[in-house]
Amino acid sequence: MIEWYKKVVFENYANFKGRARRSEYWYFRLASTVIFLLFVVLGLIIYAATDNGPLALGLAYGLLMLYALGTMIPSLAVSVRRMHDIGKSGWTILVAMIPLVGPIWILVLLFTEGDSGENYYGTDPKNEIEEINEIGNVELQ
Repeated sequence: MIEWYKKVVFENYANFKGRARRSEYWYFRLASTVIFLLFVVLGLIIYAATDNGPLALGLAYGLLMLYALGTMIPSLAVSVRRMHDIGKSGWTILVAMIPLVGPIWILVLLFTEGDSGENYYGTDPKNEIEEINEIGNVELQ
């Protein structure tokens, strides 16, 4: 999970080209949620442990907002690359702004398996991993 998170945030910070596998997208979302919850727990602990609760809560909230701003571009980039993996334009994520139906449809698209083989947006990211796993696996006759 951490490797996928580091790949999205550090290696592909603002990369809107190419494709992202379902595992890359969902592990990034899982790690982001865990980090968000850690900030919330930290804020509650600081709030309970100090006499100046509102100041501590403001500090924790400020750190949470800095994290949200820092990961906004990678989050958008991995979402666009995920749409590319299923053969859709990155602009498709704007459908999520349609009340009620939009977020549900985007969620269905995010769970959809990517196109096999190469598509308009690049090579299949699953093939790259499978090719690495097959190195050295030569059948003897």
